[in-house]
Amino acid sequence: MRVDGVPDSLLPRLSEFIADQTGLHFPPERRPDLQRGLTAAAAEFGFANSGSCADWLLSTPLTRPQLHTLASHLTVGETYFFRERKTFDALTNHILPELIRRRRGSEQRLRLWSTACSTGEEPYSLAILVQQLLPDWRDWRVTILATDINANSLRKAAAGVYGEWSFRESPPEFKERYFARTPDGRFAVAPEIRSRVSFAHLNLAQDCFPALATDTNAMDVIFCRNVLIYFTPSHARKLVENLHHALLDEAWLAVSPSECSQALFSRFVAVNFPGCILYRKSNIKEPRPSSLASVPTPVVADAYASENIRAGLADTPADFAAAPGPRAAAESLYGQGRYAETADTLLASFAKEAAQTAPPSSQTVQGPPTFSLLARALANQGQLASALVWSERWIAADKIDAAARYLHAMILQEMGDREAARRALHRAVYLRPDFALAHFALGNLTRAEMGGTEANRHYANALHLLRGCPPDELLPESDGMTAGRLAEIIATLLTLPDRPLPSQEVSSNGRRQR
Repeated sequence: MRVDGVPDSLLPRLSEFIADQTGLHFPPERRPDLQRGLTAAAAEFGFANSGSCADWLLSTPLTRPQLHTLASHLTVGETYFFRERKTFDALTNHILPELIRRRRGSEQRLRLWSTACSTGEEPYSLAILVQQLLPDWRDWRVTILATDINANSLRKAAAGVYGEWSFRESPPEFKERYFARTPDGRFAVAPEIRSRVSFAHLNLAQDCFPALATDTNAMDVIFCRNVLIYFTPSHARKLVENLHHALLDEAWLAVSPSECSQALFSRFVAVNFPGCILYRKSNIKEPRPSSLASVPTPVVADAYASENIRAGLADTPADFAAAPGPRAAAESLYGQGRYAETADTLLASFAKEAAQTAPPSSQTVQGPPTFSLLARALANQGQLASALVWSERWIAADKIDAAARYLHAMILQEMGDREAARRALHRAVYLRPDFALAHFALGNLTRAEMGGTEANRHYANALHLLRGCPPDELLPESDGMTAGRLAEIIATLLTLPDRPLPSQEVSSNGRRQR
């Protein structure tokens, strides 16, 4: 028997191939979904039917863009504003007010990530919700990252224009306040909302994260809804592990009700809210009740405050040859996403060295590789001021290392000091003109501030350099990204419409804001 030209005998092989290449899972009961996706993919790949497309998939090595195209047709991108309203109610009534209270008057930053944003309704819902709860949000550093594997969906999301069906659970005043009607009767997201969301191409099954290069670290809230249901068990476990690493301590993960699993989320604390369950990352070992009122917010002294680090290391040895022992242990912890333990291990080794009465030896743990590792670990904990100190110490130890300037810039950018970040990136490019990742970072920074033309120049420089690298070559300072993958990310960014600049923000009454 054939299903739209695909022999039944071929479907198990095809399902296994897709699971291996993309992490997407199609057991026998989901074969109709597989068939529908193949039919859509066949049309984009230029085949007359899904049977011919299946033969080609199993006989031809696919490029990463081709795999991404295939995966985009095998997942359902259907969404709408404030979908699964109970989750947004939990954010509105409990989670975001708690975060705002803890941050107000100090660092004043919020970081949210919609991991599978589809056509953008979810991240725009988050942006609108933050604006409703935070009237002074222009005084805060608010990051709302939206990623997806489907480049076509990303283009629609970045454009921010929607039909009535996207508002099917929204009150009329919602459209009137945050959208403007277009000549064809659709609705465009207000520029001040659209400018707050950054879109990027990401493959949750294969890309490495968290990473400073892709801004996928130190998140307060991550939405990963209707994603895990598509993954094989092994890929789902790996994804949840990476999401755990990408969250700050006491931060939150939202999944769909059908994806809740005590086994899969065993490293999280499950917290019950009316109509939904969310997961909180916590390093507190003792059992905790599953209610927000019973989940205390820990008050943790900043052990890595800038002034403490500067004072504690003022008289440490100046020998920068790193010993393999403590740093190797710290690197292992870092690779497991145990950033606090990474920092503790290195700082303990520094204290031990400082307490020794013997002259400094070549086995001192201090040195640029250690300073880099410590800065990254602290940045991934959201300890940006302390991370900045260690990046500065790396620069002081090796003033001509472009990687030190790049890491310094990434931390400065996350702190909101874009001008200083730009200077550091230009210095990195001056020291290493072939530093593709620094050119890419300059493109991202410029795109957020000035728009496309200047940003595209930096992206073009990065692409030119990447063409000279093997596609599978790992890029230094990228946390595992290959040259080919960065080229694909840039190619997708070049197809996205620019975000409105702050000077272009228009209120709902059509007047330009100052």
